[in-house]
Amino acid sequence: MKKKCLFSGLLLLLFSTSLQSQTVNHWETAIFDNDIWKYLIGTSEPDTNWRKLSFNDSGWLQGQGGIGYGDGDDNTVVATTVSLYLRKSFTIVDTSKIEQAVLNVDYDDAFVAYLNDVEIARANVGSVGDHPTFNQTSTGLHEAQMYQGGNPDQFLINVQLLKANLLPGNNVLSVQVHNENISSSDLTSRIFLSLGINDGSTNYSSTPNWFQPPFVFTSSNLPIVILNTNNQTILDNIRIVADMGIIYNPGGVRNYMTDPFNEYNGKISIELRGSSSQSFPKKSYSLETQDTLGNNNNIAIMDMPSENDWVLYAPYSDKSLIRNVFTYRFGEKLGGYTPRTKLCEVVLNNVYQGVYVFTEKIKRDKDRVDIAKLDLDDLAGDSLTGGYIIKIDKQTGGSGYDWSSPIAPPNASFQQINYQFHYPKQNDILPAQANYIETYITDFENALDGPNYTDPTLGYRNYIDVPSFIDFFIMNELTKNVDGFRLSTYMHKDKDSKGGKLTMGPLWDFNLALGNANYCDGSVTNSWGLDFNYVCSGDSWLNPFWWEKLGQDSTYNNQLRCRWENLRLNELHLDTVLNYIDTMAVYIDESQQRNFQKWPILGTYVWPNDYVGPTYASEINYLKNWITSRIVWIDNNIPGNCYNVGVDEHAFETLFEIYPNPANNYFNVSLNSFNEKYVTLYNGLGQVIYQVKTNDNKVFIDVSQQPNGIYMLEVIEEGISKTKKAIKY
Repeated sequence: MKKKCLFSGLLLLLFSTSLQSQTVNHWETAIFDNDIWKYLIGTSEPDTNWRKLSFNDSGWLQGQGGIGYGDGDDNTVVATTVSLYLRKSFTIVDTSKIEQAVLNVDYDDAFVAYLNDVEIARANVGSVGDHPTFNQTSTGLHEAQMYQGGNPDQFLINVQLLKANLLPGNNVLSVQVHNENISSSDLTSRIFLSLGINDGSTNYSSTPNWFQPPFVFTSSNLPIVILNTNNQTILDNIRIVADMGIIYNPGGVRNYMTDPFNEYNGKISIELRGSSSQSFPKKSYSLETQDTLGNNNNIAIMDMPSENDWVLYAPYSDKSLIRNVFTYRFGEKLGGYTPRTKLCEVVLNNVYQGVYVFTEKIKRDKDRVDIAKLDLDDLAGDSLTGGYIIKIDKQTGGSGYDWSSPIAPPNASFQQINYQFHYPKQNDILPAQANYIETYITDFENALDGPNYTDPTLGYRNYIDVPSFIDFFIMNELTKNVDGFRLSTYMHKDKDSKGGKLTMGPLWDFNLALGNANYCDGSVTNSWGLDFNYVCSGDSWLNPFWWEKLGQDSTYNNQLRCRWENLRLNELHLDTVLNYIDTMAVYIDESQQRNFQKWPILGTYVWPNDYVGPTYASEINYLKNWITSRIVWIDNNIPGNCYNVGVDEHAFETLFEIYPNPANNYFNVSLNSFNEKYVTLYNGLGQVIYQVKTNDNKVFIDVSQQPNGIYMLEVIEEGISKTKKAIKY
C-alpha cells in the first residue's frame, strides 16, 4: 500500500547558488530510470569507496531501474530494507558542450546523489556533506509521484560543481536511497540525469515527454521570498525549522536574486496549509518567524505590522492570481480588519515556485483582530466576556468541532452547523471560557429563532454587531463566494466593556469566489450565493439559519440596502472596482508570465474552474465582466428600501477630466467647479504619490519620475468620490 502523499516539492543542493542564465541550446538525457543499474541492499555499511568512479562494483547485483518494492513503479524488486545503494556508469563525449545538468528523482522516502564521489543533490536525510549510514532512516515521508501520474522531483545541479567534477569519458552517478523505517510499505528509486547542451549536437537521448528545463529566475518587480528547508520535506500539521530570506527594495527599485536579504533574514517554522488545495502541485504554507532559539520573532514584514504568524498562499486554480487580494482590499475599504497582503515571487530551495500572496494569518493582536487578551485568570465578570475568535470551517489542522448549533440549517434538519475555537485555541481555552462563548452564541441563535427576534431588547440585536453582519453579507455576495457563510467563516467577540457584541469577520479564503467555481452555482451572477432553498448536491457544509432569518426583518433589509447603495456611490463604484483589477493586472503582468511558465495551466481546467481562458488577459477580462454583471444584478435585486440614496453610475461622470491620457510626463486635471476638492493620485500599489486640497479648477501633476503603469486619480467633492484610470507610458 502506498503511503499518503505528503509533499512533492522540488529541492536543490545548495541554497546559496544563484540561478544565473546559461546558454542552453537544448536538453538531452544521459541516464534513464529503466537503464541497467548496479545495486546493493543496505544490510551493512558498504565499502567507503563505493561512490568513486574507480570502485569495482562487479560484486554488486544488477537490474533494470527503478529498483524498489515492486508495487507498480519498480522494474527490479528488492526485499524490505532501510537503505539501497545504486551506481550507474555513463559516458560524456565533450564536457565543453554541457552548460547545465538536472537530476530528476522519483523517490520514497529520501536519497543522496553523488557525481564522481561529490554530492550533487539530497532530500530528507542528514545534512549536506555527511554520508548517512546504512541503517539511517529518512527524516520525513516523501511519496513517489510517477505511479500516480505526477512527475519526479527536479534538482538543478550546481553549475560550479558540475564544471569541476564532470569528466570527459567515463563518469559514475552514485545514489543512496533511504526509507522511513524497515516496516515501510514502499521504497522507490527512479532516477534520470539530463544535460543542457550549448549547441546543436546530439550525443545522448531525447528527454522524457514530462521533462521541463529548469526555470531561470533572476529578478522581479515584486518582492522575492526565498525559502531553504535544509533538505527537509515540508509536512502537514508538523512544522519544520527552515530559513527565510526576503528581498524587498524600497522605492520601487527592482529586486534581484543576488541582492542581500534586506527585509527578513532568519529562521522560520513552516508547514503545509489548506485542505483541498493541498492536492495542487503549487503548495501553500503557514509559517512563523522565529529567533535562533526557536522563540516567536515578531517583526514587521513588507509594510505589514509586526507579528510572527504568516501565510504564503499559492494561487493555483485562481488563474487571475488576485482573487484573495481583491477581496481583502475591498473588505478593508468597508472598514474593520481584513488580512493585509503582499504579492511576491517565491523560490523554494533554489527552485522557482511562482507568484504567491504573503498575508497575515487571522490572529488576536492589536494590529489584527483587536480584541482583549484572555488570560488564565479571566474566569468571571467582564474579563470572561472577551475576547474570542470562533470559526465555522472544515476539520483541518488536527482539530475537531467544539460544539454544534442547536438549530439546523434551512431545509436540512438532518445536519448541523459546527463551531471551532480559533482564539483561544482548543487546547488552551479553559472550561469556563469555552462555556461562556458557546452559551453566548447559542443565546443569540435562540433569540434570532424566537418569536421576539426583532425586539431591540429580547431579539438578536442585543447580541450582534449588525453592521458587521451586513458588510460580511455584502462581500460574500459581491464575490459569490461558494464557501461563504459555511466555511472559512470567522467571527469574534470583545469584552462587554468594549462593545462586546458578536462581530462577523475577518474575511478569509476567497480563491473560489468571483466566478471561479463550477459547483453550487458559483459562476452564476444572477442568483444569491446564500440561496436557502438550494442545497449543493453532495455537500455536507451548509449555511447557518441566521442569514435567512435576518432577511425576514424589514429593518435589517433596509439597513442592508442603504449600506449597499452608499458603498456603490463610493467604495464599490464600478469604476473603482474595475480600475483596481486593471492596476493589479498591470502590476503583476511580468511575474504572471513567469508563474504560468512554471505552472503551464492557462487553457487547462484546474478544479473547480468554471471558465478556462487561454491567456492571462482572458482570465482578467472574465473577472471584470463577471464582477460587472454581478454588481448590476445585486443593484436590481437587493432587498429593502433606502430613501434619499440612489446608485447612478453617470451622475458624476463630468466631475473631472484627465489629459493627456495616456501621458508620458504629466497629467492635467480639469475640474468642473471652484468648490473645495481633494485630488489624489495613487500608484498601482495603492500608495499616494500626489495629493492636494484645492479650490482651483485645474491641477497639474508631474509624473516624469514615476514608473510606467496604471494609476488611479481620485477627486472628492462634497463627500462624493470619483475615480478614473490614468496611464503613464
